[in-house]
Amino acid sequence: MNINFEYHEVSASPRLEAMITEKLNKLENKYDFIVGADVYFKKENTSNPEEGKICSIRISMPGPTIFAENSNASFEAATAKAINEVSAQLQKRKEKMQTHQ
Repeated sequence: MNINFEYHEVSASPRLEAMITEKLNKLENKYDFIVGADVYFKKENTSNPEEGKICSIRISMPGPTIFAENSNASFEAATAKAINEVSAQLQKRKEKMQTHQ
């Protein structure tokens, strides 16, 4: 799987990239129809200290792409929630694919 990382007004983090790559590879092992992923990190000016660091994940695969975005106080927390959202969407897609076969 090809994973692209993009940073908007945020410095690159090899540790964060390694964590996400590991989680996305686990998803790829579970859902073999995944082709690639785009991961975006950006900061948002907000008055709420619980938000502002945004992680967006777009999964490429046959059919419509899957997208999840989450804002949190840290990129790690935002990433974990976005991965959970993507995983739930992938599970739904897999169930639909099985009913059509």
